[in-house]
Amino acid sequence: MGGADVRLGVGIGWRPEIAGFVGALPGLRFAEVIAESVHPADPAPELLALRGRGAAVVPHGVRLSLGGAEPVAAERVAHLAACAEALGAPLVSEHVAFVRAGGVEAGHLLPVPRTRAGLDALTANIRRTQAELPVPLAVEPIATLFDWPDAEYTEADFLTELLERTGALLLLDVANVYANARNRGEDPVRLLDRLPLDRVAYCHVAGGSEEGGRYHDTHAAAVPAEVLDLVGELCARHRPPGLLLERDGRYPPAAELRAELDAIAAASGLAHVTRADPAHEPMAHEPVRR
Repeated sequence: MGGADVRLGVGIGWRPEIAGFVGALPGLRFAEVIAESVHPADPAPELLALRGRGAAVVPHGVRLSLGGAEPVAAERVAHLAACAEALGAPLVSEHVAFVRAGGVEAGHLLPVPRTRAGLDALTANIRRTQAELPVPLAVEPIATLFDWPDAEYTEADFLTELLERTGALLLLDVANVYANARNRGEDPVRLLDRLPLDRVAYCHVAGGSEEGGRYHDTHAAAVPAEVLDLVGELCARHRPPGLLLERDGRYPPAAELRAELDAIAAASGLAHVTRADPAHEPMAHEPVRR
């Protein structure tokens, strides 16, 4: 089942610190879990409980290093595949980034040079990964504080060609689009208008903070109004199958998290998940009718 054919609705990133909150959301039909935190042979009971009630749980990798010059590690790909099997996931996701080179771990998601060589390396690693996965793969462009010099593609053209070459889906992080445009002094809507929005599997939404004149996508602050406005712009063009709130650290009170989820629902026109409404809530595996 392709990710673009699955209706997900509004979701939230599952973290152990907020597992109780996530599990108590009455209308939730979509969550995401960091793949490297999952033990496929013995997934967290809370994740299995979400699956048991019909919610889609998407493993989200952070360590594959798809953009590295070296081939992706077979054991990391096997782990991502095992996570998908264990959680009955409709798709998995990873980043358009690299995290290691020459055996050195960066500890961060680093941008891939937008060159032909960079595109070739990404293409090869994505194809290697797809060949071992039981479900479709969605790739996420990252927020970056710098761009490599001598780029041969714009970001939109680079991503479009990558998706065409690989057949991968796009995990569009709306907060990353906002952060990159703000730091480059560009209009984020112009990027949206150049992306193949029909390839979007789902979207991330998050907050950040400004430090030293640069906007950092920290996932540790409330979603700003500018990102919610961008969600509205996106959905006016092409509503994605799902939008997912990312929070990492500095978890606010439950009421504030619920308000963020409600704000995303309001901006996108998707159903609220903080209250049960069986007549309107989107089901995880209900086909999108276009």
